[in-house]
Amino acid sequence: MSATTHRWGTRGLAVLAGIAAGGLTLGVGELVAALVVEPAAAPFLAVGNTFVDLTPEWLKSFAIRTFGENDKQVLLAGMAGVLLVLSAAGGLLELWRRRAGVAVLLALGAVAVVAAVGRPTATAGWVVPTLAGVAVGAAGLTLLVARLRAAAAGAGTDLSTSDAGPAGPGSDGRGAEAGPDATPDAGRPSRRQVLLLTAAVAGLAVLTAVGGRRFGRTLADVREARDALRLPAPSDAAPAVSAGTALDVDGMTPFTTSNRDFYRVDTALDLPRVVPADWRLRIHGMVGQEVELDFADVLELDLVERMITLTCVSNEVGGELAGNAVWLGYPLADLLDRADPSPDADMVLSTSVDGFTAGTPLDVVRDGRDALLAIGMNGEPLPVEHGFPARLVVPGLYGYVSATKWVTELELTRFDRATAYWTDRGWAAKAPIKTASRIDVPGSFAELPAGRNIVAGVAWAQHRGISAVEVQVGDGDWRPTRLADEASADIWRQWLWEWDAEPGNHTLRVRATDGAGDRQTDEQAPPFPDGSSGWHSVVVRVV
Repeated sequence: MSATTHRWGTRGLAVLAGIAAGGLTLGVGELVAALVVEPAAAPFLAVGNTFVDLTPEWLKSFAIRTFGENDKQVLLAGMAGVLLVLSAAGGLLELWRRRAGVAVLLALGAVAVVAAVGRPTATAGWVVPTLAGVAVGAAGLTLLVARLRAAAAGAGTDLSTSDAGPAGPGSDGRGAEAGPDATPDAGRPSRRQVLLLTAAVAGLAVLTAVGGRRFGRTLADVREARDALRLPAPSDAAPAVSAGTALDVDGMTPFTTSNRDFYRVDTALDLPRVVPADWRLRIHGMVGQEVELDFADVLELDLVERMITLTCVSNEVGGELAGNAVWLGYPLADLLDRADPSPDADMVLSTSVDGFTAGTPLDVVRDGRDALLAIGMNGEPLPVEHGFPARLVVPGLYGYVSATKWVTELELTRFDRATAYWTDRGWAAKAPIKTASRIDVPGSFAELPAGRNIVAGVAWAQHRGISAVEVQVGDGDWRPTRLADEASADIWRQWLWEWDAEPGNHTLRVRATDGAGDRQTDEQAPPFPDGSSGWHSVVVRVV
């Protein structure tokens, strides 16, 4: 075996040692966070959540537009890849110069500490998981590379380092003259032994990471608590969906969106782990008296059931970030009245358990619409990813100002005194949902037979309702469609048009008119800063 082979084999082991030590750093940090602080204090999550907060708007929009609900998985995978490369580099640096790789771990730890203490719900204890992880990871890296140096020296490998040992590159008193086939000195570890030790450290990293997921409260605990919860019957149930309200067209969006298919857009990299027994809601700020409720208090209220369509402000024209569900909850206006809001208050600043905030206009909450503190969705407790055990639902406003998940605080304040998460990032403070319509059938670039074809879709203008939907073929006249019955102004409305299609390529467009008589604008606008606008269109080929 050549000296070059020995040298690169040593460097390969150094890379593995760095990766194992980096994994141990993260694993120990996650375990300590779960046992001592809370899972969100783990260095990986602290950095990831801070990255989400600092990401510029254009990049957030690109991620949602490109990856949809998988944007968080893409971010986590990207972070893991970066840490893998940096850890590998740390192993090589430690081989090149003692403590150089440890310096890499310390630098990464410093970034994680800054990220952790900067989280909205952080306490001084949030630094502990990172410090513990870095200490153990640095010790592991030092041990592995020291053993690797000894093995390389015993094999007579020239590491080409500036401090490989007092006797030169080989550090065994013989230098490079020992030759590539030299037998390790007695007492020196072999490369095989170093590899086994590295595997052991990697195994420990996996065990600590798994332990961090197993100890403390886990998502399995939360899901078990959800499965055990029995919701009370509503005092005022939502009307059943009639045949005239829901159209039966193949390929069309279902009138009611299942919990499984309901869109999810939020800032939580790791789902908050809240069980009903620990949940509290505090109402404070510009109020006559503070109010605090636990989950048992909410279950004793006269809960109502309402079907409401929610829409994300990130939804592009024709996009699918909208869903319709039956929500069980308590009227938010009645809940706020318990605290006697000040006449000067004009905002409800809601806060999630993970520190996310949203500012909702108080007059909208109290104007008679079905704004709810919701605990149920489509006949079940809220899914964990949709805010279990409690969230807000306010029809007519985009979710970023109205639909706080895992809500724990409601502060009565003013728009000129407080800002919220997304408004701090340039989005509009008040965000009424714009009139929108979408063609579901046929899909873009569909091939259709000549003759009678169905064109169908949905339209929404929550809390204003939809009074008309029209379709245009090419540059032709706008044709009225048949609207399904309206269940409520807070719910989307399905529509259908029978088209006598002629052969050729055609562009179909749709526009809606809301309940106030205002027609949907054709002005194209991106989601930022207050929602997209424009007419949705599809191109089809008729043969």
